[in-house]
Amino acid sequence: MMEFDREEHGRERTDKNCENDIINTENHEPGTEEDHTSCEDHEENQKSWSLERKWGFTLQELFRLALKFFKEMNGKAFNPTYEENLRLVALHKQITLGPYNPEACPEIGFFDWLGNDRRKEWLRLGSMAKEDAMEDFVKLLNSCCALFAPYVTSHKIEKEEQEKRQREEEERLRLEREEQERRRLEEEARRREEEEMRIKEEEQRRKEETERLQIERQKQQIMAVLNAQTAVQFQQYAQQQCPDNPDQQQLLIRQLQEQHYQQYIHQALHLQQMASQEDSNATQTSEALPAPVLSEAVPSCNPNNQSNSLENHEQQSDSKAFHLCVEGTTGEVPIIAPSMWTRPQVKEFKEKVLHDEDSVITVGRGEVLTVRVPTHQDGSHLFWEFATDHYDIGFGLYFEWKDLTVPTNSKNEGDSTTDANEGTAQAEKEKLTEQSRRPLVNEVVPVSRRDSHEEVYAGSHQYPGEGVHLLKFDNSYSLWRPKVVYYRVYYTR
Repeated sequence: MMEFDREEHGRERTDKNCENDIINTENHEPGTEEDHTSCEDHEENQKSWSLERKWGFTLQELFRLALKFFKEMNGKAFNPTYEENLRLVALHKQITLGPYNPEACPEIGFFDWLGNDRRKEWLRLGSMAKEDAMEDFVKLLNSCCALFAPYVTSHKIEKEEQEKRQREEEERLRLEREEQERRRLEEEARRREEEEMRIKEEEQRRKEETERLQIERQKQQIMAVLNAQTAVQFQQYAQQQCPDNPDQQQLLIRQLQEQHYQQYIHQALHLQQMASQEDSNATQTSEALPAPVLSEAVPSCNPNNQSNSLENHEQQSDSKAFHLCVEGTTGEVPIIAPSMWTRPQVKEFKEKVLHDEDSVITVGRGEVLTVRVPTHQDGSHLFWEFATDHYDIGFGLYFEWKDLTVPTNSKNEGDSTTDANEGTAQAEKEKLTEQSRRPLVNEVVPVSRRDSHEEVYAGSHQYPGEGVHLLKFDNSYSLWRPKVVYYRVYYTR
């Protein structure tokens, strides 16, 4: 009761404040409908805020709880008086049906005392607003039964717990959505990585397949050239081994061709390793002086010289010092080992040499071309540079002595058997001896195939004495392609 008295006191203060607002308003006349509406809205908001602050429920929620408590507990947990019961029923009708309307309500019998009393109480409410009726219903029920306030408190606690569970459920759902979004993003990132990896692997497979096909094409081309060179020999050998079995002959020929190809590749790799070792050992460089040496290119065809000679030269070292035994003397003449190196400027070298027609020569297929460069009286070192267009070529350096010769026959002619013809025999002997001698030639750089189409091969050699340097360009191993050689030779002091 004390609590509802305080509510009534607050309501009176609200009415007074509303009246003061109406009196102090300058722009509106007192007593207008707008002023009444503003006051009623303010009063209604104040009531709703006050009830919600006190009970923790809105006015509608509080009325529903009060109506549920009244229906369930009337006659059980509390027993209101007859007048209180009439008032509660009238307020309920005012809330649900609005003010009393005789036309809409059915007639009640004269002897229905309860119905008439309820009708009178409802009629006494007049045009009470729905919100006011709700508030009066709650206040009256609270004054009638002391259990109503704990009942509302328990529902308030339940509501708070439900709201807490709802917040927790919302938080859980939010976390689940965030987790699902994170997993979705991770899954998309993983799929992108897998797709990128698949694309890289596909590109790698295509690259490897392209390289494999290229190697296979190169192998087929090389084998075609090798097979063309050895077709007759292998056919004859197969016929000798399997004279009456053509299938076995073809199988043997294929085996021989495969072995020949493997030997060729092994030899090419060995030559490449030797060339790389020579490049690593070449540390000296030279500067060209403006005194070119005129040289005469003397081609010499050597169709019988095959690539087997290269294997013999590979067993000799370029850095080895050669010693010559001169006939008739006991001393030795040393030949200092040359220095060789490479440089990658092939295109620039060719353009520079191309202006001199004598510096461009063509070595025919199966031929060995020799360039003779005599020593110069003002020079002490010979320098050379050369390159080719599209394919490699064999190269070797020899030195031909000027005043040293060797006999062509190992046997020496005997003395004359008669003293009578001694003069004539001696003259004929000297003449034959001069004809049978040839210039002494020593190997400086053994002939070996050079990848001169990729790099410029250069070198220098100190004059061992008077004579002629022989630059041999060997194309005897190639039976199909001539080679164009760009070269330059000069001396330095």
